[in-house]
Order: sequence, then structure tokens, then C-alpha cells
Amino acid sequence: MSLKDLPKVELHLHLEGAAPPAFIAGLAKEKNLDISGIFKPAGTYDYVDFWHFLEIYEAATSTLHSPEDYHRLTLAVLEESAANGVIYSETFLSPDFCGGRDLAAWREYLAAIREAADEAERTMGITLRGIVTCIRHFGPEKAKETALCAAETAGDWLVGFGMAGDELKGKPGDFAYSFDMAREAGLGITVHAGEWGGADSVRNTLSDLRPSRIGHGVRAIEDPGLVDKLAEEGIVLEVCPGSNVFLGVYPNWSDHPIQKLRERGVKVTVSTDDPPFFHTTMAREYDRLAETFGWEEGDFGALATDAINAAFCDENTRTRILKQLEPADV
Repeated sequence: MSLKDLPKVELHLHLEGAAPPAFIAGLAKEKNLDISGIFKPAGTYDYVDFWHFLEIYEAATSTLHSPEDYHRLTLAVLEESAANGVIYSETFLSPDFCGGRDLAAWREYLAAIREAADEAERTMGITLRGIVTCIRHFGPEKAKETALCAAETAGDWLVGFGMAGDELKGKPGDFAYSFDMAREAGLGITVHAGEWGGADSVRNTLSDLRPSRIGHGVRAIEDPGLVDKLAEEGIVLEVCPGSNVFLGVYPNWSDHPIQKLRERGVKVTVSTDDPPFFHTTMAREYDRLAETFGWEEGDFGALATDAINAAFCDENTRTRILKQLEPADV
């Protein structure tokens, strides 16, 4: 079996960030919006660094105006994921972009996304669950509104709460109220940290927000004591190697710490983050890990098993996906 065909589990995927450029360009044309400046001549997204990427990301998202747009987006994203062997995915959603944090509007967007996810599960065999994220650089007060949207729609499909955006803005503790609200609603907790803010970002996030998963988290490698803490407490890292290398967090794949973290007993998973922005897919991530670190089919099987065990889904879904991950000869 090729690595592309291996069944995969992805925990760190931004729905808008996974939008194919051609899909966004098509929406803009339909709506007579001029966003040509966000594309290179070849049609790919055009940006120079992480902070410019955030601007381009929000410009691309500006073409998504309605629940129907998000229905179409979800199908387009899941088609790409399924083509790369993904059988279970958790995607980050933001009421900031889906209805402006208005609860009634958010419910409409969420219903459209879930309807598309159900259709994809029937036709493509991929299971999707949602994680609401507040946007860090929008500030703590808006995060509270986002958390309320999450808490009011928590359930068997909307399963988690997290935070994305500019990691260098504010402190994790500034958002504690929002995370407490989400936790009380039964949502799993994950936070972006340790991508740009260094090891202290991870340590402070663990202390102030108490997540079971960290988005990225790779800069923890700079603090051996923190690495031990992650391993001992079973904190799962949603690692996105291709994203980290593309954005310059690490200069190349061989310098990426995913192998060292794994050797130290940290539970790592692999995801694509915002795949078309970083010219990657889940199959490409697997290929590069195999080329760089010599990972084989058994390594990837263990990786996917750790990922589904860390997923925020219900136990029936987890059991079903675990069966799909079993080797064919078992």
C-alpha cells in the first residue's frame, strides 16, 4: 500500500485555510470581488511571511458570505482530504467569520457545514468534526462571544474549542474565561502555541488554559523539562511539519523536531494546517516524513492511532475509526 492510500487522521486543519485557491477565485468572480492581489500568476496564494499570511487568509475568507458558501467550501475541502487518504478530520471553525459571532447566524452556518460533512461521509467515506476557535489577535472580549457560540452548539458534532491567530498577541491567561466556558460545556480544549512564541508559550498555555492538545507546540523542544512534562502528562501535539518549514519556523525538514519529540515520548500527530497556502497535502506530509526520518507504514499506523485516541469525538466514532485503521491482514 502506498503512503497516499494509508488511512489517515488529521486533527489540525483550518477550514477556510484549506480552501483551494481556485475555489476562492471562483467565489470572488461570482460576486464581482477583486481579490486578485492575493494570488500569484500561477493561481496560488501569494504572501511573504506569517503575518502577511494572516492578512491574505482573511482576504480569502472575505469571499465567504453565506451558509451556502460554507457548505460548498466544506465539500471542496473534504474532497481533497479524502483523496489523500484522510478518514477522520477535525477542522477549526470560527464564528468570527461565520456570522460575526451572532449566535443565530452561527447556528445557520454550522448547520450548513454539518450538512456538507454528512454528505461527504456518505459519498466519500470521510468523517468530520468541528472545533470552534477564537482569534487571538481579535482580543479576549470577542473570544468570550465566540466561546458562547461554541458552548451553545456543543454536542456530538461540534466537539472542541481552541484559539488560533497571532500567538504573540496577549497572554493565554487573558482568555481563561472563554476556555472555562467551553470546558464547562463539555468541549475538548486545544490551543495554538509554541509555533512563534517559543517554549514559554507552551508552558504558559498549559498552566493558564489546561488543554489536552497543543496546536503546533514544536518549540517545546527548546526546553527539555517542558518536553518531559508533555510526555508525562500525555499532552498531544498537533504537529504541522510542512507548515513549519514553509513559514520558516525551521529551515528544512531535517531540522524539524518532530522525530526528537517522538523519541522523547511526546505524543505527536501530523496535520496540514492550511494546506494550499503551504503547498502540501496529508500524503505529501507522509512522503516527506518517510524521506527525512525513515518512517515506515508501522510508524504511520501508530501516528494515526494516537491521533484518533486524542480526537474529541464520541467513543462510538473513535471505535469505528480505530477499526478502519487496523491493518488489512488483521
